[in-house]
Amino acid sequence: MTRMKDKPVPLDQADRRILAVLQKQGRLTNQQLADAVHLSAASCWRRVKSLEERGVIAGFAALLNRKRAGFGFCVFVHITLARHVAVDVRAIEAALQARGEVLECYAMAGAADFLLRVVARDIESYDRFLEEFVFALPGIGQVNSSIALREIKFDCALPIAVND
Repeated sequence: MTRMKDKPVPLDQADRRILAVLQKQGRLTNQQLADAVHLSAASCWRRVKSLEERGVIAGFAALLNRKRAGFGFCVFVHITLARHVAVDVRAIEAALQARGEVLECYAMAGAADFLLRVVARDIESYDRFLEEFVFALPGIGQVNSSIALREIKFDCALPIAVND
């Protein structure tokens, strides 16, 4: 069942142009953005506010280089539950959401119940994360770690088609 907040929002060409530019250059002033998408500053500002209010723009943030910030270790973690008890699942989800090392967490269909993208400073700090946190979660059955050797592509921009 799709939640109401997850339903696609209708976007016209101007909205798409704004989103495409903002994903690549989020620090533009409103005037610079308006010039880039060929709108007046007032119209551009109204559209950006509307995109925020409709939940298309979820927020603004600086993208950090994880290695330069001291997080050279990236791991994809597959967690399988020993049993599917609702109270355990809710506790696990809340605990994972609260941990800064967990950058992404997905409930999965298939071999694993959860897929996480985790960052750590090094193998020792990842080992502590597992021992002190993950293995202590209720109902954990199995944990498989896939260590990223190198990053081939990292992008968080959605492929907003401007010409659709």
